[in-house]
Amino acid sequence: MMTRTRHLVTTKDGEQIAVWRVANSIKQHADATTGAPCAPDTSVKAQNIFLTHGTFSDKQTCLKIAEYLAGLGHQCYIMEWRGHGDSPAPKEAFDFETVATYDYEATFRYFFDELQLNNLHCVTHSGGGVGLTMFLIQYPDYIDKINSATMFACQAFGAAVSPISYAKILAAKLVTKAVGYIPAKKLKLGPINESYHTMNQWFDWNLQQNFNSSRKQTADNTPFDYRQHMPMVTIPIYAISAKGDNFISPTAGCLRFFDAFNRATNNSPSSVLNSTNNNATNVFREYARSRGDLDDYTHSRIMISRHAATEIWPTVAAWIEQHAR
Repeated sequence: MMTRTRHLVTTKDGEQIAVWRVANSIKQHADATTGAPCAPDTSVKAQNIFLTHGTFSDKQTCLKIAEYLAGLGHQCYIMEWRGHGDSPAPKEAFDFETVATYDYEATFRYFFDELQLNNLHCVTHSGGGVGLTMFLIQYPDYIDKINSATMFACQAFGAAVSPISYAKILAAKLVTKAVGYIPAKKLKLGPINESYHTMNQWFDWNLQQNFNSSRKQTADNTPFDYRQHMPMVTIPIYAISAKGDNFISPTAGCLRFFDAFNRATNNSPSSVLNSTNNNATNVFREYARSRGDLDDYTHSRIMISRHAATEIWPTVAAWIEQHAR
């Protein structure tokens, strides 16, 4: 039987964050397509898996793949950003960096100090991977504690791949600033409306094509550039993009983010859509019908769809198994 248990962790800035434990008490394998229990897979080495979503989202983005992985015998933990899902509304406005600095830190402190986990794999969607990257750069002691990472549709500074996409992002920034928030529910982007304060970092990163901190500075008083420090994140990374994701995380932007883990000053995305970067353990994969895949996918369907369950989730499970310890 699949169980979900909520635990609230407290951040250093006094907010509470919901962390959901998803586990299968009967340890049966769940079929990726139907969710029906199958015979237990005794060959799988049970691991701990951290999952988190991006903007406009909550635990529902991660829940189905978490249940699939739990069905294989793993223990999964889904973190909901502050003000998302079952995490209480924060007292103050926040941005991506707030979540990375405080929400991730509280969750990982819970994992390793309270639960004393001896292994951990990360599976993120969209801004969840951006937050994980910033967190690990700020708290590098956790890098060696993580076995692997899988990043679905993750980019921070590569969405403005053409004059048209630049104009769309600029227009979105100006409209969001005027309205004060993005009406995600009305636009069918997800269940959570995001404020201009939260989204402004993403707009600026992509328009300016940088990954600068909004609060940290270097010794010479220039903005702290996370991109310059991404090579220190030496975790094996499996990065996944969707051919049909044309705005939030286009493949070119995902490739640029992927490449930055080893080429921090590289401003041009690789032209290879199924490759490794300078760290031979890292793998990038675009899913597209032209490559023989079931779908071109979109920003959401790349992680939450029947086709993703059929052909992508098993590759995530294989990546975790490959790096299990």
